[in-house]
Amino acid sequence: MLILGGGSAGCVLAARLTEDPRFRVTLVEAGRDISLETMPADIRSRYAGRAYLDTRNIWNSLQAFMGSPRSNSVARATRRYEQARILGGGSAINALLANRGSPNDYDEWERLGALGWNWEACLPYFRKLERDCDFIGPLHGLEGPLPVRRITPDRMSPFVAAVADALAQRGFPTRPDQNGEWKDGVYAAALVASEAGERVPTSVGYLTDAVRRRPNLCILTDRIAERILFEGTRATGALLAPTIGGPAEHMVADMVVVSSGAIHTPALLMRSGVGPAENLAALGIPVVADRPGVGQNLMEHPSIAVSAFLQPAARFRDPAEHHEQAIVRFSSDLEGTPHGDMHGAILSRSGWHSIGRRLGTVFFWVNKSFSKGFVQLASSDPRAEPHVDFRMLSDWRDMERLKLALRFGAETLMRPEMRGLCNSVFPTSYSPRVARIAVPGRSRAIQRGLFSGLLDLSAGFRPALVRAFITQGATIEALLNDDAVLTDFVSRNVGGTWHPTCTCRMGAKDDPLAVTDSAAQVYGTENLRVCDASLMPSIPCANTNVPTIMMAERIADMMRHDLG
Repeated sequence: MLILGGGSAGCVLAARLTEDPRFRVTLVEAGRDISLETMPADIRSRYAGRAYLDTRNIWNSLQAFMGSPRSNSVARATRRYEQARILGGGSAINALLANRGSPNDYDEWERLGALGWNWEACLPYFRKLERDCDFIGPLHGLEGPLPVRRITPDRMSPFVAAVADALAQRGFPTRPDQNGEWKDGVYAAALVASEAGERVPTSVGYLTDAVRRRPNLCILTDRIAERILFEGTRATGALLAPTIGGPAEHMVADMVVVSSGAIHTPALLMRSGVGPAENLAALGIPVVADRPGVGQNLMEHPSIAVSAFLQPAARFRDPAEHHEQAIVRFSSDLEGTPHGDMHGAILSRSGWHSIGRRLGTVFFWVNKSFSKGFVQLASSDPRAEPHVDFRMLSDWRDMERLKLALRFGAETLMRPEMRGLCNSVFPTSYSPRVARIAVPGRSRAIQRGLFSGLLDLSAGFRPALVRAFITQGATIEALLNDDAVLTDFVSRNVGGTWHPTCTCRMGAKDDPLAVTDSAAQVYGTENLRVCDASLMPSIPCANTNVPTIMMAERIADMMRHDLG
C-alpha cells in the first residue's frame, strides 16, 4: 500500500494500519523527516510562532486568493498560503490547538451524504486519539497517543486574564473544558503538548521509534508524488520523484491512499486523470474518472483581528510560552447560523519578535463559514502549484459576521477593565505586510527594534505610528462609525486560518460533486482512497487538525475491517 502524503492524516494511517502485519505500507512525504530526536527547536517549542516561517517546512511557491472579487474593476492579488511540507504536516507547524468542534458539525456531515459520520460515530475516535491530562468522563480519552492539556491560571498572561474578565462582564463566563458541552463562553485553550510543554506532531506521537522499526512500514521522505498510476480505472501505484531532482521511479502498490491535504490532494488527483473532464482535457491529461467535484467546495475560516498596545505590566515575559492561551466562543445569532458560530483566539502576544511582544490580539474567525472557493490545476507539471481561490466572504453571512467580530473585539478591548493594561486599539489582519515583518534576519531585527522602541517611548504619537506603519491609515473609530468603511476594510484585509477543507468531499453516489463514498473510496476508480481534510463535507467549528486525525483513525479501522 502507498500512502501519498505524510501529514497529520498520513502518519496516523501508516501507524494504525501497520499494527496489522497483513498490511505492508510505504508512506511517502515531499518534505523532510522529523522524529522525537531530530525535531528542531522551533518545531519542538510550545510557542508555535516560528515553525511556519521556516521555508524548509512549507510549500514556498503556494499562493492563494483570499477574498472574493468585489467588482470587475478591482484587481485581486494572491498571497503566500503557508501549508506544511514536512513529516507530520500541519501538526508539525500549527498552533497545537486540540479542539473538536460542535457535535452538530458531524451530524451535518451525515445530512450532507457522508453516511455514518455523525457525532455519535465520530466521538469514539476523538477519544481514541487523545490522552486528556485534565478531564475524564464519556467525552474524553485517557490512553491515546496525543496528550491534551490546558494552560493553568498561573501561567496565563495578564492581558489574556484581563480580556477574560472583560468578557465575563459582557456575559461570557469562563468555562473549564473547550471539548466539553458546546456552549458560548471563554475557555483555556486545549493544546497537544507533552508534559515538558513540547509539541507532539503525528510524526512523533504516532510514528514512535517502535512503530518506525516495524518490518511492514517504509517511510520515504523528500519524494514528490507526480501522479497516480492506473490500469484502466484501477490504481496500481504512483510515479515518485526526488524533490532535489533526479529520475522519477514507478512504485507499484495494490492500494493507493492520497493524504496530501485539501490543496495538494485534489491537485494530485487531477494530474492523475481524476477530476473535471473538461479541465483535464484542456491540459492534455487523459481522463480516468470524470469527477467534477474534485477541487470544488474549498472552505476556510475567514479571519480578522483587533489588537492593542500592551503596557509592560500586561506583557508575558516567557518567550517560550504558548501565545494562544484562551479562546472565546460566541454566537452571531444571524439567520441560518448555528449556535457558537464565532471564535476568538485571545493572544498574549502577536508575534515572536519584539513588536509582537508589545501587542495583544483577539484573532477572530467565522467558526461556521459558508463561502466556497476552488482548487484548479494551472499546469500538468507536478512541480507547479495549483490555482487556489478561497473566495472568502462570497456568502454575505460571512462578511456580516466578520464585521460583527471586529466590533465585538474593539468593544471588549476598550472596556474599563482593560485600562492600564492596553491602549491604542486598532484593527489588524495577517496580511503579507505582517508576514514580511516577521521574517527572521539581522536587518529586519534592527527595524523591529527601532519601531518597538518608538512604541514604548512615544505614548502621545503611538496612535499615529500605528496608523502609519501597521494599519495604513485605518482607525478603529472610523470603522465603528461607518459601516461602508468597515465593509471595505474587511473586504481588503480578510485572511484565513490555514484550515483548508472539503475539496474531495464524501457524499452520496448520485451526488455529482461528491468525490468519495463514506469509506473514502474515490468514485469511478478502484483501489484508490483519500484520507485528509479534503474529505470533509463541510468545515467544522474547529481548528481542523484534530478532526483530521479523528478521520484518519476511523478510516484506518474501515480499511482493516475491509481486509477482514
